[in-house]
Amino acid sequence: MLKKLIIFVFALLSFLPLFSQTVTIIEASPWLESATITWQSLTGAEKYEVYYSGEGINNNKIDEQLIRDYGSYFRADLLGLKAGTYTIEVRPVISGQEKAGTKSSAITVMAHDRSGFAFSNGHVPGAYKADGTPKDNAVILYVTENTKNLLSLNVLGANANPCVGLETILEGFKKGKDTRPLIVRLVGQITDLSYMDGGDIVLENDNNASGSITFEGVGDDAVADGWGIRVKNASNIEIRNIGLMNCNSDEGDNIGLQQSNEYVWVHHCDYFYGDAGGDADQAKGDGALDCKKSTYVTFSYNHFWDSGKCNLLGLSENTTTGLYITFHHNWYDHSDSRHPRVRFYSAHVYNNYYDGNAKYGVGATNGSSVFVEANYFRHCKYPILTSMQGSDVYDESKGANDYSDMPTFSKEDGGSIKAFNNYMIDQRRFVAYGNTSYPNPTVDFDAYVASTRDEKVSNTIVSSRGGNQYNNFDSDASIMYTYIPDSPEAAKEKVIQYAGRMYGGDFKWTFNNSIDDIADAVDPKMKTALIDYQTSIVAIQGDSISNGEIDPEEPTGEEINEALTHNFTTNGIVSSNFVISGNLSDSKGTVSYEGLSLTQCLKIESSTTISFSTSEETTLLLVFNTNFSGKINIDGNSYTAINGILSVTLPAGMHEISKGDSCNLYYISITFEKGNNSGNGLSYIKAVEINLYPNPAENYLKILSLAEVKKVEFYTMKGSLVKSAKADFTMIDISHIKAGSYVIRVYTNRGTFNKTFVKK
Repeated sequence: MLKKLIIFVFALLSFLPLFSQTVTIIEASPWLESATITWQSLTGAEKYEVYYSGEGINNNKIDEQLIRDYGSYFRADLLGLKAGTYTIEVRPVISGQEKAGTKSSAITVMAHDRSGFAFSNGHVPGAYKADGTPKDNAVILYVTENTKNLLSLNVLGANANPCVGLETILEGFKKGKDTRPLIVRLVGQITDLSYMDGGDIVLENDNNASGSITFEGVGDDAVADGWGIRVKNASNIEIRNIGLMNCNSDEGDNIGLQQSNEYVWVHHCDYFYGDAGGDADQAKGDGALDCKKSTYVTFSYNHFWDSGKCNLLGLSENTTTGLYITFHHNWYDHSDSRHPRVRFYSAHVYNNYYDGNAKYGVGATNGSSVFVEANYFRHCKYPILTSMQGSDVYDESKGANDYSDMPTFSKEDGGSIKAFNNYMIDQRRFVAYGNTSYPNPTVDFDAYVASTRDEKVSNTIVSSRGGNQYNNFDSDASIMYTYIPDSPEAAKEKVIQYAGRMYGGDFKWTFNNSIDDIADAVDPKMKTALIDYQTSIVAIQGDSISNGEIDPEEPTGEEINEALTHNFTTNGIVSSNFVISGNLSDSKGTVSYEGLSLTQCLKIESSTTISFSTSEETTLLLVFNTNFSGKINIDGNSYTAINGILSVTLPAGMHEISKGDSCNLYYISITFEKGNNSGNGLSYIKAVEINLYPNPAENYLKILSLAEVKKVEFYTMKGSLVKSAKADFTMIDISHIKAGSYVIRVYTNRGTFNKTFVKK
């Protein structure tokens, strides 16, 4: 009987793993054109795959970098979803096999609020479409603490390719020649990069209206820690869902729009203290979100946490013509001033929540026209100010104006403000034009309060200093956009719910209104919490170097006459299929070939070589300048191109292309015919050798191969899997692996290979 019981227990235990292969979902939640799902860690799972269905999509798999380990649970975020209803499924991978998944209940994703001047003239700023999905042919880069300095992308027009490191990639887009939509996604806490521009990451595209860039955070805990974001000479830019803290860049702004920008949308970001600057009013950092010499801009749903100076608008433009900006649904949470502080510009400020502001709300100077509409002001000392008049200069102790000591924010000439339907409570003073409860109310007023939204302000109502008139931009149909404002009370609730990062972000802080409403000094406890901030992420799935290109699909037996190509215009001299040595040029003319516009070439010189290996007979096609009918050497034999084209049949084996006559090569194609190799109708370039470098290695390992490396797995000498990584750019972070000997299994498009490796 005992023996039978032991056998039964052993059999039961052997079946237990079958019952533990099911993922337990904790929560699936929708957000704005995105969603998130969390689940309990599953013993034995090497990784997870996450799929979603809905709105015409069935079982679409998300990128690995969107899946993160938080120790006791995992989380995945789904980005780029159009509004609608979805289900999400999580499947564990155990012993290399994807198991049955667990599906969430249906969730309903909401659309972003695309209101404001940034969307004028049919523009949709950023690399997403108006429905929230990525624009066609978008390139997506994932930036983590591990990959920030090593990720790579070939950028058309860059000084050299590949561009390595985030700032170098962005500098490649600076010339505006590469118009592919670019989405840069920050995952987790990103500290200073090894290469930046004065402590900033810079978004720039030479104002190419065909280009577009989105710079965004993943989930509720993406943080730019210690650096700022600068935008200049750029068009169609979107920045969203990022927490910015401890900024110590040369410019000092968390986010700063500098000269010559247009169609820029910054939204759903959290702004925290930066390093103290040299001026007395920079104890909390310099500007949180500033804008200068830029137009068609929207700042919306941002959360300013006790910021000293939130939004400086304008510098030395000296005109309001053509300068348009919208501030809406921002949360000025115990911040002090500049909400915004406006020079020049036509600015629409509506549906913002002013929540305990120690100095002032909106301030207008220097010819600006500001429409302040349907905002909620709670204990904002001076809700609205016009420079050098009204509450800005009034000394209550004297009962008179003091133009020397009292000006709150500027001694510049006053701008013009139209106000309508604002709610104010517990303010110190607000003077509406013509309010006889105050002295001289047609000269010393803070704003003209309109009786209707569409009311035009008379040109007889001017600022006390400068005589500036309101330009009535808001009632000009040729300028103004269509929008539906919330009531101030509804705007407050919406701001509290949606401003800042997803679900309010991972940094939690509760202000004490009795103290923080009137305090403008740095809160030392909050400052310490920001300096000490550490991400809760334990690991990011797929946290290896990516080249930003879309992985090719696995080939099927129905595909025939497969061609492997290399385009020097888009890829420079970097290739998984060819080993290329030589110099590039973009000044040798443009070649059109099969719908491609080829503008960059490899100069065929004495030092130029191209080598590759094939496993069977293949057809090699080379594309030169159209008028080239000269010679090129292949494997030591001379071949003649005709009208810029050379087609040669080559046997299996190693091959090398070298100089015959001086010429310019724009494109290479190698074609295989059906049925000669792998049984699936395809043949491939032969992987001659797999090399690891360096070996031994301590922090990073490079895979050298003529084959395209798909995935790399690290096993202990006893056969336990310790790491699995995609290796699109063949550079892998190994800093977290224990020292010792390992077997590395390298999966390529030409087969799987095992190599031994020593981790120092």
